[in-house]
Amino acid sequence: MNTAPKSIRLQIAIMGKVNSGKSSFLNLINGQDIAITSPEAGTTTDIVEKNQELFSLGPVTWLDTAGLGDNSELGELRQEKTKKIFERADIILLILSAPILSPEEESIIEEAIHKKIPLIKIYNKADTYTAPDNAIAVNSLDVNSRSEILNKLTAELLKICPEEFIKTPPILGDLVPPHSTIVMITPIDYEAPKGRLILPQVQSIRDALDFNNTIIIVKEDAYKATLENLKNHPDLVICDSQVVDKMVAETPDSIPCTTFSTLFARLKGDINILAAGAATITELKDGDKVLIAEACTHHAMEDDIGKVKIPNLLRKKTGKNLQIDFAAGHDFPNNLSEYKLVIQCGGCMFGRKEILNRINNCCLVNVPITNYGICISELKGVLERILAPFPTALETYKRIKK
Repeated sequence: MNTAPKSIRLQIAIMGKVNSGKSSFLNLINGQDIAITSPEAGTTTDIVEKNQELFSLGPVTWLDTAGLGDNSELGELRQEKTKKIFERADIILLILSAPILSPEEESIIEEAIHKKIPLIKIYNKADTYTAPDNAIAVNSLDVNSRSEILNKLTAELLKICPEEFIKTPPILGDLVPPHSTIVMITPIDYEAPKGRLILPQVQSIRDALDFNNTIIIVKEDAYKATLENLKNHPDLVICDSQVVDKMVAETPDSIPCTTFSTLFARLKGDINILAAGAATITELKDGDKVLIAEACTHHAMEDDIGKVKIPNLLRKKTGKNLQIDFAAGHDFPNNLSEYKLVIQCGGCMFGRKEILNRINNCCLVNVPITNYGICISELKGVLERILAPFPTALETYKRIKK
């Protein structure tokens, strides 16, 4: 299951104080030596990620973290990375090594409650004390207990797992009736690996097939002729945001159309908030700071969408001298109040929780946030058309725009 996109895996953080046996527990449930273990405090430094498929639950990613309470020289840096896991985790496993909670363990529970993250207590080293009744009691060094522990853990995970991981929400299947015809305009993205489409396109194709729809895939230069050759109009047209103005110009008003990134605005985050954020772009002034956040850490191409195209379009549309900062990967600044706008990528490599956390963090300091595709559609003057399949988002955009 290593080939399943990270964004659709359940993100499970393994947390606890130093030397509670977090890495040993990770090794036990995976049946292999993934993480280095040692009696010396601070063995785990960076986050260790391991993908696995759990029966009845599906693909998950385990996030093994540095222990809290590390007083070594690098301990503070390690623990800062651990605390950032609260922004990513869908579920937390708290590894305990005694029946009485330490201050570090209590702080993890308090933060999980504050962030509304489900938490499961795992009583490790349970051969040295008596664990509470009905608790998951583990001796991580007992390899023969692996099947039993996995079964107990999976049962608990199924009880508290967010619903979207049990029943994946549709990307586009609810926008059209079954057996509809959908045209997808997919320019070849030169940043995608050779011979492949980019992930939002692949996932949209699969979603359309799951709803028994017919898909016609064309490049942008073949779209107009394809449309003219169809006996009946398609029920929906979807394009890459970079050719959204061309699609709108060539698509009759009677045919609904949108972009892949707009679909992901709904799938990964809150499309209403992201649409409202785009409506504030024309309010930007000289000297305003804008943050562009990219989930991927790829080497930027000469015409990179985040580093080059969006900044150029922003400056052209607003006519303002904007200060633009960039963030990549899981790094997201704490000084959000300095910005007048945050533009987040589509988030295809992130889980929904991480995007929602970023949206929430922006809302807490009243900073508008939008995403790449919605932003580009606004900058090219076609956002109302692109939001038409999402009436609530369109209404929100129009209200803010006034």
